[in-house]
Amino acid sequence: MDATGRFRLAAMEWAGGGSGAPAAAAAAAAARELAGGGAVRTAVLVEGVSDQVAVEALAGRHGRALGAEGVAVIPLGGVTNIGRFLSLLGPQGLGVGVAGLCDAGEEGYFSRALERAGLGADLTRADMEPLGFYVCVADLEEELIRSLGAAAVQEVFEAQGDLRAFRVFQKQPAQRERSVERQLRRFMGTISGRKSQYARALVDDLDLALVPRPLDRLLARL
Repeated sequence: MDATGRFRLAAMEWAGGGSGAPAAAAAAAAARELAGGGAVRTAVLVEGVSDQVAVEALAGRHGRALGAEGVAVIPLGGVTNIGRFLSLLGPQGLGVGVAGLCDAGEEGYFSRALERAGLGADLTRADMEPLGFYVCVADLEEELIRSLGAAAVQEVFEAQGDLRAFRVFQKQPAQRERSVERQLRRFMGTISGRKSQYARALVDDLDLALVPRPLDRLLARL
């Protein structure tokens, strides 16, 4: 595992309190050592593992290896943890650069955490972007579906062996009145690991001229 991977794991252990005080202290020491040694220049804070996968996959399509560039993409394990990560890693903590991506419904958590971290006051979405934080409408899955189009997403489902399961899903009473775009988005969240699977598959299928704006701007920032 490279230095940014070790930093990601240490930061997650530290922010989560570890399995006890000794574990948290060891994680904190490891994160400090990696940050202080210059191995990590930016921590990208995203809501979940699927967001991490999407960011890293898009970087790969541009021929970039974020880890080699000193960029650690860190899933928060829940949006309410953003304040904890910012306090530990940001200007009041280790002082590494910070950036991030969030869903529209969680924008307030991010803006308030940025304010508490000393990065601004009364932050709007437009204010957050110069700080390196971008908001998806409504979430990253919706952004990818909109960029690719429903027909192309279903072709990806077919390539992944999931189209038949999706057709069965569409026939469920709760899904019949929903648009196909909403059905696609809901389907991705029905099984553990499916969001991450399709984060990579959909990014791999994207026309690079049509990358969702929040994802595109985040990568350009890094």
